[in-house]
This record gives sequence, C-alpha cells and structure tokens, in this order.
Amino acid sequence: MRIEQKFFTKEKGWALTSASELHDTPQLVMVFGGRALVENPMYFNEIQSLYPKSHILQCSTAGEILDTKVTDDSMVLTAIFFERTRLEFAQMAIAKADESKAVGKKLAEMLPQEDLVHVMVFSDGLRVNGTALVEGLNEGLPETVSITGGLVGDGADFKKTLVGFDAPAEEGKVVVIGFYGSALKVGYGSLGGWDSFGIERIITKSKDNVLYELDGKPALKLYEEYLGDQAKGLPGTGLLFPLRLRLQNKNGTTSEVVRTILGIDREAQSVTFAGDMPEGVPAMLMKANFDRLIDGASGAGTMSRSQLGTDTPELAILISCIGRKLVLRERIEEELEAVRAVLGAGVPMTGFYSYGELCPVAPTEKQCELHNQTMTITTLREI
Repeated sequence: MRIEQKFFTKEKGWALTSASELHDTPQLVMVFGGRALVENPMYFNEIQSLYPKSHILQCSTAGEILDTKVTDDSMVLTAIFFERTRLEFAQMAIAKADESKAVGKKLAEMLPQEDLVHVMVFSDGLRVNGTALVEGLNEGLPETVSITGGLVGDGADFKKTLVGFDAPAEEGKVVVIGFYGSALKVGYGSLGGWDSFGIERIITKSKDNVLYELDGKPALKLYEEYLGDQAKGLPGTGLLFPLRLRLQNKNGTTSEVVRTILGIDREAQSVTFAGDMPEGVPAMLMKANFDRLIDGASGAGTMSRSQLGTDTPELAILISCIGRKLVLRERIEEELEAVRAVLGAGVPMTGFYSYGELCPVAPTEKQCELHNQTMTITTLREI
C-alpha cells in the first residue's frame, strides 16, 4: 500500500503534505472537506483532473483531519494505491430515515461477497437512521465481514450533508467500499469518554430515532430545562449533552450506547437523534470529561492497532464526533496527538468529524453498531 496526501484551501490551493508523490494510479481517492467546497462541482472536476483513472469519494464534514491537525473549510485528500487488495463500490440514494434499513441491506447485497473482508460506509448524516442502516448492512453481509465508517457532517449547521462517488457530492447518498483478499489486515476501535449525570429516565414515547417523551414528559422541554440559557442554541448545543441508553441484548446482557442530537421539533416537543430510541429503555444525560475524552481517543487507537499484531498500520482513518470537537475546542488536536502516540510517527492519518460513527463494539466482534460521541479508528495494512 502506498499513500499520497494533499491539503487544500481556497487561498493557497493544493499542497502536497506526504513525504513523496504517488507514481502509481490509486484505486481510491478520499476527499473530506467543508460543505461549501465539497458541493462546488468545480473542485470535484479539479480533483478528477488530478486523478483521472481513480475512484473519488467526497464527503462533507464537521471538521477535517490530516495528521494531527484539525481544520475547517478546507479539503484533505488521501490517494491510496493497494498492491494486493481489490476494491468494489456501491452507492444508493436515501430520501428519508425510514428507508435506512432497506438501503443498508441492498447496499450489502450489491457487493460481491466472495473474499470480502471489510466494508467502509460513508452516509448522509441527516436523512438516515444510523441504527437501521447498520441493521440492514449486518443482515446483508456475512458475519465474518467487519464494518466501519461514519455519518458525514455539516459543521454545527445541520442543514445538509453531502456524499459523492465519482461525481459531485450531493444530499441523500450512501456509499460503501468493499475490501477483498487475504493480503489486507484491518483493525478498528471506538471509545467515548463522557460522564453521566442527573437521574436515569425511561423512554416512554418514541418512534424510530425521534424521542417524544422521557418519564412521560416532553423530551424537548426536559432538554431545555437542563441546558438553561444554552437551549437557545439547539440543536447544536445539545451535542454537549448526549444521551446514554442501556440496551438489553438478546443474550441477556446489557450494553451502553450514546446517542447524539440531529434536530428538534418545537411544535411536537421532540428531539431527533442519529439512531433508534427504543421505548422502555433507560436513558441518562451525559456531559464532557476532558481527560476522559483524550483517554478515549488513545484507547481507540490502541484497539485499532492491536488487531494488526506486531505490524504497523499503513493508513489510519479517524472518524470522531462533532460533539467532541465542540467540547474540546482549542484542545481538539490533543485527541489526535493521543492517537498518533499510539499508532506511531510514520502512519498517515486522515478523517473527519461526523454526525455518527460506525464500528463493532470490540476488536473481537464483527457485527457493527452505531456510535455517537466517540473517536472511531480504522487501520489498514497489506501483508
């Protein structure tokens, strides 16, 4: 595997940031960028002229990651040449959240399954129910295939999110990339670092990913009471106070997931989240713990590297939640530095801040889950 990375701003144009240029034709060029740049067809055409024989993935973000730097209103480009790994791609449009499971299952079925080892997903961040999308993907793929990825972002604006594959990016797209062959080793890890507070409440009224009532009281009203003056900034300020759900698993065990706000409806007094909010499930508000957020990023890096054994990753793709970025603010690059310390100095890192992260709950698991407020890392190496 060989990598070339570039960085773009409107003021300075493209700049090579990797140690050398790529002389082979990359099978995949990943571009993560600010929405205003990604939605401009001129820039897609420019990228296509640079890599005319490559597949190009574009995603809007809530912040771009290149090495240990976080930027906004820029584009970060990673061109990847695989020596012994085959890639296959599929994409579908999604108009509304209740299509999510069907779209996930269809996308899984569109990928050839022989020799498939891993799938990465890049999805519209506002029109999708991440939980249902993952359910469809899990159902449609063999249990031996791991899944990682994310729901793309739009800063803290929540107006529209964009994904493009071999075409200018647009709303309502979900793209999957299948990785094939025994030469590819894949690692992944996802951790949070938030503290719960207040009292645990029960979800008493919901529909899919829309929460109407907690303990029989309007969900939005409760959020506004907790947030006080910050409630004026909803849904953006709600990212600082996600909800932790305690889910009962089929085998009788309990697992915890975190859900982040995507939108509100003042008339219905409801709150829309990135994933399902099942009725009868205990829920609890969470708040940031700076040190634990950094430790969570480091832990995710350790998890993602552990699956490669003694081998060093050749590429790390970081997808971290916008809520972490809003909380850490000027300390945001500390979480990237923590990942760098674990992965090693020479490993190319790229990624973006998201509206949701997709990853199995542990390195020993293959079945994917939707996460919010985590740092999620996918590491790749060819052997």
